Amino acid sequence: MRRPVTLLGPGLAFGLSLALLSGCKAPEPPVPAGEPRYVVGEPYRLRDLWFYPREDFGLVETGLASVAADARAGRRTPNGEVHDPAALMAAHRTLQLPAIVTVTNLENGRSLAVRVNDRGPADPGRVVELSRRAAELLGVAPGRAAQVRLAVDGNLSRSLASGLPAPEGSRPIIAAAPTGTVERESLAPIAGARQADRVREGRGPVVQAAAAGPERAAAPVLLPERVSQGPAMPGRLFVQGSSFTNRVAAQRQAARLGGASVQAFGPARQQEWRVRLGPFGTPAEADRALDGALRAGVSEARIIVD
Repeated sequence: MRRPVTLLGPGLAFGLSLALLSGCKAPEPPVPAGEPRYVVGEPYRLRDLWFYPREDFGLVETGLASVAADARAGRRTPNGEVHDPAALMAAHRTLQLPAIVTVTNLENGRSLAVRVNDRGPADPGRVVELSRRAAELLGVAPGRAAQVRLAVDGNLSRSLASGLPAPEGSRPIIAAAPTGTVERESLAPIAGARQADRVREGRGPVVQAAAAGPERAAAPVLLPERVSQGPAMPGRLFVQGSSFTNRVAAQRQAARLGGASVQAFGPARQQEWRVRLGPFGTPAEADRALDGALRAGVSEARIIVD
């Protein structure tokens, strides 16, 4: 006795074929392991502008932040690490790599420590480029510029540098501090700080940097997601040109830029003058002014928040 033969319709047969093909899909390659090292780097050119990396363990600056467009992990950074959009990472054009930097969103008061391990941003109007996760925690939306303040954590950055291999001659000189009896106590977490509830698969525990001493631990490779909340302090946007020790030279640059002002700063005995355009109401206006300053030959022009 013959068994009845079931015929598959075209739609069902196509769906079955897709199911079989999907089952044979090759797994995605694993993210390569990073090989972090300490580097400063040689001068380099980006969008017709030259940048000169240097060690700066006390840098404090303001400007506009952007969000990195990398959607997936795996790209190598200049110091041998692996870019991870879900980690607290950032790019800076001149800082030593890596460095620990506190980024404060001046528009909402949120602050977060990030690991600078990449070069960028390519846009000359942006001072730092944040990973996707760092931007989320700071409240910076992709495609939108946000006013920020950057402050290098000198102690953690030096600790981080001292624990990594480095090319000959690039190791920072760290003077040993005098030792003595130090009393310590554990303090409660800062108000508003929080620890992330989610830990991504495969990540090890976060190791905090210890106090200075002969057995000092290295700074953490993966920073904890601790956001501090302070007051919002949005400022005004300016395009700042060069700084001069001679007022006449500053006035010449101001005249070349057109509409720029010359401002004195510093102690009276060591007076300096800086050239500024603005203030500007939007990042787009500041970007246009910056573009004009760069085309006028002021290569060090940048957007600041004041």
